[in-house]
Amino acid sequence: MKLDILVFGSHPDDAELGAGATIAKEVANGKKVGIIDLTRGELGTRGSAEIRDKEATTAAEILGVVVRENLEFADGFFVNDQKHQMAIIRELRKYCPDIVLCNAIDDRHIDHAKGSKLVSDACFLSGLVKIDSKMEGDDQWQEPWRPKHVYHYIQWKNLTPDFVVDVSGYMDKKVEAILAYSSQFHDPESDAPETPISSKNFFDSVQYRARDLGRLIGVDHGEGFTTERYPGIKGLSDLI
Repeated sequence: MKLDILVFGSHPDDAELGAGATIAKEVANGKKVGIIDLTRGELGTRGSAEIRDKEATTAAEILGVVVRENLEFADGFFVNDQKHQMAIIRELRKYCPDIVLCNAIDDRHIDHAKGSKLVSDACFLSGLVKIDSKMEGDDQWQEPWRPKHVYHYIQWKNLTPDFVVDVSGYMDKKVEAILAYSSQFHDPESDAPETPISSKNFFDSVQYRARDLGRLIGVDHGEGFTTERYPGIKGLSDLI
């Protein structure tokens, strides 16, 4: 299955928090979108890997993505090495996405920046013809594939975006997908330990950040991204 967009997240819920409205908009526009989580978030203070597996499945259904996988890297301890790069290369060559979205280039959680660089490096390596990504026992050669674009969503830190996507009309879908992770976010009835993302302030920030980014481009809501290459446009009329 060829995907138009493949979204990577170090943990289940990263994709929803960073790019949930963009994902929902692209799906509504007929794009085939998939999500790949690098870990199961097993080191999270709240919930468990099994609970988050179920929550991720529900969130994927809400957003309408056509596939969601988990590579089961070690939460907190995965590294940017050949083993982990090859696992991602196999996914890139399997789904051949034109666009890859991945974690923030700098963030509070150490896995976010690590995941960002790991995916970015794998996107480059995936285009090299001399890298054989077959698993042991496989008899089918994977053709090289390099995504046309790699964009990084914004997470905890207020990074300056290189561009902002107009996601007006899709915030309700994003919030619904985030709320699928009931073990992780604000719940006055929960007796689980508090974490930085379980506060009401954090949950409210999802909305007020989107409104502020939308304000910057003259729309109701926006999601910001950074890019490793200068974004180009065909003409001035392409800008909002």
